[in-house]
Amino acid sequence: QVQLVESGGGLVQAGGSLRLSCAASGRTFKNYAAGWFRQAPGKEREFVAAISWSGGRTYYTDSVKGRFTVSRDNAKNTVYLQMNTLKPADTAVYYCAARSVDAPTVSKNFYDYWGQGTQVTVSS
Repeated sequence: QVQLVESGGGLVQAGGSLRLSCAASGRTFKNYAAGWFRQAPGKEREFVAAISWSGGRTYYTDSVKGRFTVSRDNAKNTVYLQMNTLKPADTAVYYCAARSVDAPTVSKNFYDYWGQGTQVTVSS
């Protein structure tokens, strides 16, 4: 089992920045792909970003391209999501996910482990 714990959410004004962290513990995190998803009230959980084990492959949903950056520090078993130029439409609970194969994907159905989520609220 892998346990994931997100942190770094909060309330920020439009145009501001936040950095989310996802710390993994438990069995080895080696060769796991990781992803970030978000869920706004009354909406489906949607893909935000994903990253391969090496960090050499990254993927983003169109609405965050150029504003968000996913990265990881495998020595610390931690994945990050740097969010800049935040908009009210980015308001959601953000979830970290891990997949036990090194194949990042946009589909939430292929991730094996999930964190509990962290709230991000962007005020206008």
